[in-house]
Amino acid sequence: MIRIAVIVGSTRPGRRGEAVARWVAEVAGRHAAVTAGEATVEVVDLAEYGLPLLDEPVPAAFGQYRNAHTVRWAATIDSFDGFVFVTPEYNHSVPAALKNAIDFLYAEWNDKAAGFVGYGIQGGIRAVEHLRLTLAEVKIAGVQTQVALSMFTDFEFTDSADPAEPGVCSPAEYQEATLNTMLGEVVTWSRALKPLRATTAAAVPQTVPA
Repeated sequence: MIRIAVIVGSTRPGRRGEAVARWVAEVAGRHAAVTAGEATVEVVDLAEYGLPLLDEPVPAAFGQYRNAHTVRWAATIDSFDGFVFVTPEYNHSVPAALKNAIDFLYAEWNDKAAGFVGYGIQGGIRAVEHLRLTLAEVKIAGVQTQVALSMFTDFEFTDSADPAEPGVCSPAEYQEATLNTMLGEVVTWSRALKPLRATTAAAVPQTVPA
């Protein structure tokens, strides 16, 4: 069984990412790999983990986690075979909370696959480009197909003049087809990389050191 996490990459109050992640999970629930019992999909919300600005004294590559929040985050990420990152674009890049969450860990990300769903005025395209580079450093293979949701065509607003209105995520029809293609790639690559992790994965701390 391949386990895929849909990671909500924004923690901003009033964020639109939560609704986007729900749409991704809903579409994924109808994907052939999921209905056949070959894969499962679960939403992982960064806002529920309360990670502070990186506060581990030892670099993540050593796996010597000292804090309870890091151990909890590590156990969650380690349990998945692949990811779909849902991210807005903040100032030409990803939200600081998402970059911070990635930096907390290393081995738990290694040799896994990821797909990307960006959203924003420009579809989050530039944020995803930065995210691909960051994830490459923690040995995550990013699949080619990605979803870019536009604020103009894939969301509905009752008051377009109110920048704080989250609106309703209502992607154009073709976006679901693109998402399904991407999900298929994530499942395929996650399955292919799983044997590699079985032989190279480092030990993951299970308890908080005294």
